[in-house]
Amino acid sequence: MNVLVCDDDREIVNAIEVYLKNENYTVFKAYDGLEALAVLEQQELQLIIMDIMMPKLDGLQTLMKLRADKNIPVILLSAKTEDTDKIMGLNLGADDYVTKPFQPLELLARVRSQLRRYTALGSINTKPSVLRIGGLMIDDEAREVTVDGEPVRLTPVEYGILKLLAQSPGRVFSIDQIYEQVWNEPAYRSENTVAVHIRRIREKIEINPKEPRYLKVVWGVGYKMEKEV
Repeated sequence: MNVLVCDDDREIVNAIEVYLKNENYTVFKAYDGLEALAVLEQQELQLIIMDIMMPKLDGLQTLMKLRADKNIPVILLSAKTEDTDKIMGLNLGADDYVTKPFQPLELLARVRSQLRRYTALGSINTKPSVLRIGGLMIDDEAREVTVDGEPVRLTPVEYGILKLLAQSPGRVFSIDQIYEQVWNEPAYRSENTVAVHIRRIREKIEINPKEPRYLKVVWGVGYKMEKEV
């Protein structure tokens, strides 16, 4: 698996490289957003670990550019603890975030989780490979989503959430259940993270995200996929 580590702090990049290589990952390095995009053009990557605050092109600007045509999982690093930075990153298409200073084992766990999701797009394969609800179609073998025949580009996390809900239409999943099944880890910081991804999915599959046809909220309980549209 090829992983790009991008941070203007070379010591952090080198430290992360050591931990990743110990897990047998191939590591590419960059020190600002422009370098990261250059590596992305030359290498086939399965994951990007990227700092938010960088010179020339920061992490959020870089994320916007790569999300124009890439669905590679992105883990953001941030020295800031404000929720606004994390939520902004998730809104722009980040799959996860880790706040500095971080524990190496935590970062490695998140790397493994994102790579599992990217290669398998979820481990729930007992349902039909093609799911149809109204004009929404999920082709799990092709890993494609269309709405009324139009293709929809989802990140691996967004796809995992949509697939989970679509496999059990009408069933209400709590925020913790969604987080635990899609992220494959305990739901200790799930509320904002899940809500941001749900909002992004709605923006992509709903004609009017404020009056969704497919992905409904059940206030105080969680989210569900409508049975009939």
